[in-house]
Amino acid sequence: MQMITLLYPAFILAILLVFVHAIFGLEIIKRGVIFTDLAIGQFAAVGVAVSLLLFEGHYIFLLTFLFALIGALLITLATYRVKHIEAFIGMLYALGASSIMILLANTGQGTELFSKLQATDILFTSASDLWEPLVLYSAVGLLFFLFHHRLTGFYREALFFGLLALTVTSSVQLAGILVVFVLLIVPAFVALLQGRFSKLPFAWVLGSMIIIAAMVVSYYFDLPTGYTIVFIASLAGVSSALVFKG
Repeated sequence: MQMITLLYPAFILAILLVFVHAIFGLEIIKRGVIFTDLAIGQFAAVGVAVSLLLFEGHYIFLLTFLFALIGALLITLATYRVKHIEAFIGMLYALGASSIMILLANTGQGTELFSKLQATDILFTSASDLWEPLVLYSAVGLLFFLFHHRLTGFYREALFFGLLALTVTSSVQLAGILVVFVLLIVPAFVALLQGRFSKLPFAWVLGSMIIIAAMVVSYYFDLPTGYTIVFIASLAGVSSALVFKG
């Protein structure tokens, strides 16, 4: 009971993260561009690094969104211009990751900051931290469900990757790049493996169970929360792939 009282804001944040990322995860897997979110996430993290290096942490949301939008725009254009899109996305990921290390190389806490950008500790989120993601993810979900199926071609791609960039701008700061990746891919991947239940509700329920279980394990065993989420979610995804026939 004491744990629930202490950690309920973190549990709510976890469910919000699963809610919005499962929506995009199903689309990403169906499109076959699995590393899209990693590439956009790394570009978003470049914005965080620029904010810390040049502006002492100011303008962090604006810069993060700007760099995430650049990544999303490059992928949108490449969808129509590049033959081997997955290879292109992989190169974008490498460009973003190396840019972060170069930017933070001469700072006193460069390695520590890079590690935090990959997986953040969300365990002790406060209730006041929930309003921004609640409003943002609700708006993103509403726009997606209202307009994504109505658009075609470039406009549909621009809406999809633009909303993904906006989502990643927030979630990378809250949870880290690797946590965002597993929340996008694992619940959606397992949902697509099974054929009994509706895909999106299944992904929401499964993702919420995984991330809350990981947070409880992290709390009781004093483990780094972000990497515990990544480990348990990845283990669940790999195990499911081996057990269920695709």
